[in-house]
Amino acid sequence: MTNEKREDLIRPGERLDDLQIGGLELIQNPAGFCFGVDAVFLSDFAKVKPGETVLDMGTGNGIIPILLSAKTKGRKFTGLEIQPETAEMARRSVKYNHLEDRIEIVTGDIREAADLFRPSFFDVITTNPPYMLAEHGLQNPDGAKAVARHEVLCSLDDILRESMRLLQDKGRFYMVHRPFRLTEILMKMNHYKIEPKRVQFIHPYIDKEPVLVLIEGVRGAKPRVTVEPPIIIYDSDGRRLC
Repeated sequence: MTNEKREDLIRPGERLDDLQIGGLELIQNPAGFCFGVDAVFLSDFAKVKPGETVLDMGTGNGIIPILLSAKTKGRKFTGLEIQPETAEMARRSVKYNHLEDRIEIVTGDIREAADLFRPSFFDVITTNPPYMLAEHGLQNPDGAKAVARHEVLCSLDDILRESMRLLQDKGRFYMVHRPFRLTEILMKMNHYKIEPKRVQFIHPYIDKEPVLVLIEGVRGAKPRVTVEPPIIIYDSDGRRLC
């Protein structure tokens, strides 16, 4: 990558973050919403087999498709993002990493996803959705951050309804969310015929309540769920474990 090309792809105020895998880097704007550990944990949790097609709903800056392109042998990754400026930044990261042949970023609304793509097309769907209901707390005055954190432009029902339509039979659905909404999530997954199959909690410390939950569902599968061993981020001395 020449300095000239780097200048072409990175805008004023943006930064380039090393993803610590495969030499990949991600363009981010510190003034907007930057990815967190939840996206990294989701990319580790999701299982993508060789040759499979993957849709990431609400892809933001494209972090999950880019990480999955390095961690798996999936054939094609598509990121769906409603905010044009964020989608455009994700496309620049894809280009910067020379991944145009494996990753496509589409600007569009999750609520209309089944109209944007072929029904029952994807093997895998991933999502790191807004955790908070629209009425929960004060929304960040910054529009991009509000969209990322609160269900302003899409709801859990929207994500699951469209995923049901877009997943192949026995296609897999992966989501990271907050544990306080777990009952609602599992009930709605069942309603939309995406059967919960695997759950894993993420704790900051071994003696603290979980702060995140990873969930795998399979479209049209029979009921049976496995609870994976928990992920503990820090030991008692504050040293990072994962």
